[in-house]
Amino acid sequence: QSCLSRQQLLAAIRQMQQLLKGQETRFTEGLRLMKSRLSTLHASLVKAAPEPPATSCPALQAPVDGKKFGTKYLVEHEVHFTCNPGFQLVGSSTRTCQANGSWTGQEPHCAEVSECSSSPCQNGGTCLEGLNQFKCLCPRQWTGATCQYQAQTAPPAWSVTDDPAFSRQPRCAQIARTQHCSCEPGFHMSGTAANGLCQDLNECEVYKRDGGPQLCAHACVNLPGSYRCACPSGYILQGDGKSCGDIDECALSQDNCTKGTLCINTGGGFQCVSPECPQPAGNVTYIKTAPFQCERNPCPMESRSCHQAPKTISFHYLPLPSNLLTPTPLFRMATAAAPGRPGPDSLRFGIVGGNNRGHFVMQRSDRQTGELILVQSLKGPQTLQVDVDMSEYLDRVFQAKHLSKITIFVSAHEF
Repeated sequence: QSCLSRQQLLAAIRQMQQLLKGQETRFTEGLRLMKSRLSTLHASLVKAAPEPPATSCPALQAPVDGKKFGTKYLVEHEVHFTCNPGFQLVGSSTRTCQANGSWTGQEPHCAEVSECSSSPCQNGGTCLEGLNQFKCLCPRQWTGATCQYQAQTAPPAWSVTDDPAFSRQPRCAQIARTQHCSCEPGFHMSGTAANGLCQDLNECEVYKRDGGPQLCAHACVNLPGSYRCACPSGYILQGDGKSCGDIDECALSQDNCTKGTLCINTGGGFQCVSPECPQPAGNVTYIKTAPFQCERNPCPMESRSCHQAPKTISFHYLPLPSNLLTPTPLFRMATAAAPGRPGPDSLRFGIVGGNNRGHFVMQRSDRQTGELILVQSLKGPQTLQVDVDMSEYLDRVFQAKHLSKITIFVSAHEF
């Protein structure tokens, strides 16, 4: 009896094992089929899906003999390029990252400025290249800036003949039955030896024509046998007799600024300014804490717009000469932690307003500092406004914003 039961039990177990094995095979086949269908469906969806829009563009390099400004390659960000002195930019000076992941404009490169490429020297003269200028070495019988005159017949166009003060009688002496005549320094012989006259050499014209050294920073005034330099109104001639120095009307109390305004010295003059805090707007109000500084009054806890408004507004005035070489840093913004309080762990800088924004870029110079850099030269006289801000973040949470309103006074002169 027991022997039979044992045989039946073993047979039943074997039957169950066979059944489970069959079920397992069918389940595995079902899984494989399901996986295959999912893969096919995924592939067809991926193929049909549109390309996600590009969020950045490829990195750009500074051209050889030039510089690049801008380190962000995200969509709508700009990168600016300039060339070193003696080189000119060929291609695009500004390129913008487009939504399709490509840059606008042409790749820039810096080409050497060659003043001799147009062969300016005539009559066999040799052209010598200088920084933004050239000089002709002339054969013996030729003279002039481009060897255009025969030495013996060069017209004395740079002489003053109508004023007796600019003429002298030559000093003559008989040497070995031959008369030798000479002129004082600053004069040259005009006419023949028999009836010659010493006429003033107009140094201002000679040096201007022959590409010689610049005699004066501003204006050259010819004198009998000599010359002197002159400066425009608002400047004074320096000790070297050539350069012009700005007169600080504010420091010398030569301004006419009324009470309540502040005097700012500029190149060749001055400006009267009166920085004003913004008018109250909603919950945002400001108080003047210094002549050039406004601070926001405490915000109501629930007012998000008040917390987003600039915490401080500062006013800055920069006098600049005309045609200043670029790139040049103009202004710095930095943060400092208050005692006992943790400082921000990240900063963001930006240009947020003003006119002629294309002349400037704002970039980080180190972890705590941003710099406003002039990248396109400014010709004066003109006045520009540019507003820059600095936002502070702690653990990626916005803390505060600081606004600097910068006014730039560009003078009419390059000194």
